[in-house]
Amino acid sequence: MAAQAITLNPMTRGPEAQAFENFLAGKIVGQTEAVRAVADLFQLHRADLQSTGRPVGNLLFLGPTGSGKTRVVEAAAEILFGDPRALIKVDCAEFQHSHEIAKLVGSPPGYLGHRETHPLITQEVLDRFHTDRLKLSFLLFDEIEKASDALWQLLLAVMDKATLTLGDNRRVDLSRTMIFLTSNLGSAEIGNLMEDRLGFAPKPRLTGRLDDQIERAAIEAARRKFSPEFMNRLDKIVVFRPLHPPQLESILDLELGAVEQRLLASARGKFSLRVGAEARRFLLREGTDLQYGARHLKRAINRHLVYPIANLIASSQVLQSDLLSVEYDAGRNCLTFSRDPGKATLPPAPADSGVFAASAANSCGACAAAPSPAFTAQTEPHPAPERQRARRRER
Repeated sequence: MAAQAITLNPMTRGPEAQAFENFLAGKIVGQTEAVRAVADLFQLHRADLQSTGRPVGNLLFLGPTGSGKTRVVEAAAEILFGDPRALIKVDCAEFQHSHEIAKLVGSPPGYLGHRETHPLITQEVLDRFHTDRLKLSFLLFDEIEKASDALWQLLLAVMDKATLTLGDNRRVDLSRTMIFLTSNLGSAEIGNLMEDRLGFAPKPRLTGRLDDQIERAAIEAARRKFSPEFMNRLDKIVVFRPLHPPQLESILDLELGAVEQRLLASARGKFSLRVGAEARRFLLREGTDLQYGARHLKRAINRHLVYPIANLIASSQVLQSDLLSVEYDAGRNCLTFSRDPGKATLPPAPADSGVFAASAANSCGACAAAPSPAFTAQTEPHPAPERQRARRRER
C-alpha cells in the first residue's frame, strides 16, 4: 500500500524566523509589510536559499519622513545583534558629487591622499558582527535619492553581483548582506493625498483606496527618479504608510518604555516613572503632526518629559528608589511632576540569553505580545578571532 501524501504548509516559518518577525513587529508600529519583507529575507538566509552570487536581498523603502524606514533596519540589527548600530549606514546626502565616491571605496593608488582615504565599506567592517551561528550583515543607504548618479551606477553592480571593488582593487563580498535603500520620494504627493486625514478623526471611507493611491504615488516617483536597470535589481519595494493617531499612541507607549529603560540604566536615575492618562494624551496632542510622523512625537516627549526629568535629577529633587508621577495640569496646559519616596517598583535585571535562544516553544504567536531578549544578548559583539584576523590583514 502506497504511503499517503502529506499536505505541507509553505506559509509556516521556522522557529528562528518566526521569533524574529514577532520581535520586530513588537518594535515597529503600522508597517506590517516592511516587517514581513525583512522577515522573508531572514528566513531565506537561514534556509541558505538566496541566489548564488547576489546579496541576500535588495529592498527599497519609500514613504514620508518619520514613518519608520530607517528604524526598521535598526530594530532588526538590535534584535539579531543586540545593538541598533550593528550595520553600515551610508548617508547619501554626503555623496551628492561623483568625486565623493572615494569616501565609500577609497582612492586608487597614485591619487593624492590615497593612504589617508579609508573606504567606508570593507570586508572587515562588513563582517565585524558575524558570529559562528549568524553570518549576516546589514548595509543601509539612507535617502538614496540625494546621491549622485555615480553612486547609483556603483550600486548596479553591487545589487546584481554582490561584489564591490575598492580603490586598491580589493574585492568586498556582499553575498551575505541585506541591502536597504530608503527614500522620501513621493512624499509631496502622499502629503496631498493625506490632507483629508489631518486631525484626530480619520475618515474610514478613504482607507483602502487611499492606501492604493499612496503606494502608486510613491512607486511612480521612484520610477521617474531611477533608471529601469536600477529598479529591476530591487527584490521588493515597500511603501511606508503615514502614521495616524492610533498608531502614534502605540509608538508613545514604546517611547515612554524606552525613557524608563534609560532612567533605569543611568547612574542617578534608578527610579520608577508613572505617566498618567491625561499626561499621555497631552504628549500625543503635542506630538501629532502627520507631516513629520514619529519624529515629531519624539521631540514632544523630549521637550515636555525628558528635559524636565533631567533637571529634576540634576537638582536632586528626585532620588533613587522614588516613584516619579507625571500628570497633566489643564489650567496651565503643562505637565506636573511629583515623587513618592521609596515607592519605586524596579524590574529585575534581565537574564542573558544567546543570539538564537528562541525555540519552537517560544516562537508561537504569543511571543508577539511582549518583546523578548532572546535575540539581543551576545557574549562578544566583536569576536576575538575576527579582530585578530583584521589586525593581521592591516599589517
